[in-house]
Amino acid sequence: MTHALDPIIVAADGGGSGCRACAGTLSRGILAHARGGPGNVHSDFDGAVRNLTGAVREALAKAGMAEADPRAITAHFGVAGAHTPGEMAAVQAALPYGQTSVTGDRATSVRGVLGSADGYVVALGTGTIIARQDCLETRTVGGWGFDLSDQASGAWLGLRLCQETVLVEDGLRPATDLSAQILSELGGLAGLIALSTGARPATYAPLARTVVEAAAQGDGLGRDLMLEGAGYVTRALHHLGYAPGDLLSLAGGLGPHYAPYLAEDLTRNLQPPRGTALDGAFAMALEAVK
Repeated sequence: MTHALDPIIVAADGGGSGCRACAGTLSRGILAHARGGPGNVHSDFDGAVRNLTGAVREALAKAGMAEADPRAITAHFGVAGAHTPGEMAAVQAALPYGQTSVTGDRATSVRGVLGSADGYVVALGTGTIIARQDCLETRTVGGWGFDLSDQASGAWLGLRLCQETVLVEDGLRPATDLSAQILSELGGLAGLIALSTGARPATYAPLARTVVEAAAQGDGLGRDLMLEGAGYVTRALHHLGYAPGDLLSLAGGLGPHYAPYLAEDLTRNLQPPRGTALDGAFAMALEAVK
């Protein structure tokens, strides 16, 4: 058990398909990790909070700190769907920890990927984060949730695959191996319609892997979708002021797969991520006690 000279620190990263948490102390850093269900507070506030706090409890247990008083814990949560100060405050009020700060997942993703370096981040998972960091100040483009934006994300790729497959069925687009595969897997057009009824981002995101694999094998539909996503990424980076040679990191489960579809002037100084959004959240929690 820790004491006042070595405060307990927890952090969480909430995304549309799942959440991650970690627990540690000021002197020893991260000691344990855990995973949980979706953590997008816009899609399902109560469910996201349950999943996030459940993952934190598991991480604390793995770290040997299951009996820690939540009021003595310092926490930072970076969660998808928390776009405004009011939304962040609502999440903070729902958490049981003594000293808690909350941001959207964009802030923690950028901090985790770049550390303290200046540069650009394209972090693509279920949702989209495209950002510039300059002297630890962050500016972003898009990422306002699946209903409004999140272009190039896993959920977006899955939805676009479904939309284009419907065009194939209607005879408005040539069939490809990818469209045939999806129709077969889903049980035809009826299955595709059933999938889309009441669908959430996490419904579509798993289809992104199929798009990526098909595009890599030369499928026309797969390549068209990846190029469409890459076009959005390119416009967003240029809008943020990207210049050839600037540091760029592609992060998230999907981000690195866009590298072959981006122009050379964007990938000239491509650097691997220094860490994850969870690392960024833990770093931000540490700052609150240092």
